[in-house]
Amino acid sequence: MSTSLTTCEWKKVFYEKMEVAKPADSWELVIDPNLKPNELAPGWKQYLEQHASGRFHCSWCWHTWQSAHVVILFHMYLDRAQRAGSVRMRVFKQLCHECGTARLDESSMLEENIESLVDNLITSLREQCYNEDGDQYRIHVASRPDGGPHHSEFCEACQEGIVHWKPSEKLLEEEATTYTFSGASKPSAQEGSGYNFFSLRWCLIGASLCLLIVYLQFSFRGSTFL
Repeated sequence: MSTSLTTCEWKKVFYEKMEVAKPADSWELVIDPNLKPNELAPGWKQYLEQHASGRFHCSWCWHTWQSAHVVILFHMYLDRAQRAGSVRMRVFKQLCHECGTARLDESSMLEENIESLVDNLITSLREQCYNEDGDQYRIHVASRPDGGPHHSEFCEACQEGIVHWKPSEKLLEEEATTYTFSGASKPSAQEGSGYNFFSLRWCLIGASLCLLIVYLQFSFRGSTFL
């Protein structure tokens, strides 16, 4: 899915749902790639979606990857007198870790994910711009299972100081188990040196015994012929 189609899908879903949620007000959705977290003009509110699920496509090497840690930033403003509101939106990009290019790539999302994310956005609008209780409207977006670590060095949001990922308890337990197992299976330097010493000593003793037996056999045969 191209970027233009993704943008159009976001706007389409947003306008349709806002027409149902707040039909008396006029709202617009603007894509702003320069939007900064916590830098708000007077009267503006912020909503940060930290764990959206999206697919990235490298425009350089054609590598694709799935991420369950896509960050989306929204700034919202409602002019009550004019009954008009505006939402500015930024989807943070990621770098391709296959080719190492410095080109940031945008994500594409499934339509059902966009609808759920817009529902959460509208819930935040209700809470922050209309002072309504949004709990009854909130939808928890189900992201794809992603047990691996999040590579912050390839994440635009992380590079701009947005802390949105931490290892799960399961991942920490797996890492601890792996570390404990590897530590127990590897002998220490002192143990290893002792083990090598005794092995070498027994090898020398065995070789000496073999040579002694061979020597005695030849000596016995020589004495017999004499």
